[in-house]
Amino acid sequence: MKRRWKNRGFTLVELLVVITIIGILIALLLPAVQAAREAARTVQCSNNLKQLALACLGHENLTHRFPTDGWGYGWTGDADRGTDWRQPGGWIYNVLPFADQQELHDLGMGMGLWNDPSRKAANALRLVTVINGLQCPTRRPAVVYPTWLSFANANAAPLVVKSDYTINGGDYYTQPYWSPSYGDSATGPADPTQIENPPGQMTANGRGTFVAIASVATGISYTGSMITMADVTDGTSNTYMLGEKYLCPDYYYNGLDLGDNESGMVGDNEDLARWTASGPAIDTPGAAWRAIFGSAHIAGFQMAFCDGAVQKMNYTIDLTVHKNMGNRKDGVPVDPQKL
Repeated sequence: MKRRWKNRGFTLVELLVVITIIGILIALLLPAVQAAREAARTVQCSNNLKQLALACLGHENLTHRFPTDGWGYGWTGDADRGTDWRQPGGWIYNVLPFADQQELHDLGMGMGLWNDPSRKAANALRLVTVINGLQCPTRRPAVVYPTWLSFANANAAPLVVKSDYTINGGDYYTQPYWSPSYGDSATGPADPTQIENPPGQMTANGRGTFVAIASVATGISYTGSMITMADVTDGTSNTYMLGEKYLCPDYYYNGLDLGDNESGMVGDNEDLARWTASGPAIDTPGAAWRAIFGSAHIAGFQMAFCDGAVQKMNYTIDLTVHKNMGNRKDGVPVDPQKL
């Protein structure tokens, strides 16, 4: 006689044990998965910095100058105004041709005067065109973000492309303040004739502004700058060129941080330049420090040097060392490989 066996299901206790084991495994696995994802994002961020550094070096190779940082946040790039002190756009605009973005750089070329409606419309199109490689993937995606500012040579654009990477302005904090004869403002001049008149000739106001800033600026790019490789006397491998900028997490998406309220395509301001006068920091809720380097990465912030090398730096870096690497000419070169 054959014995018939009934199929026996799991008891409630057995199911609870299995669920508990699965929960423990997930809890153990999740940090590893998150760490792997962050490692991949950090590598992508490093690659972004590397490409921007190479674009800057391409600019230097062709023009024999690092990219200038333009006139101020009230101006965007002008395709007919060259690459020197006449150019109102900042360093990101100036390196577009060396980042496979020549067409974007040339928008508005030949379209009448600087304030011609067709030119301003073309310049506005550049402000809203998303460029891959300007956002840190740990912090936020590559999309357009709010701004509340207007631009002298572009139509209003409530949503604009921004950047999580900034040029090294030096160890002394500078702003693009202009001659009192037409307003002490970081927006820049009211119109180009206030720095260039007649064409090709710098005005006294323009010269006074550029000279005053250059007399204290120690970085690679600033208002009206024309820094050459030879000007980096502390050595290209010892001097910051670009880096990640600090941004308060409360303002990642709303444009309310004063170091992130313009576009990456405008002229000199804290959106495009940072300084080493103060130490770096990890992005911290409630703390809106708009002039320093920093990052959303827990392990450290990343910097590109003037030789194109990219290195992760500690948030606890000695402030004096940090300042030395922000100053291209202080006579105290620091080897980042020995930090």
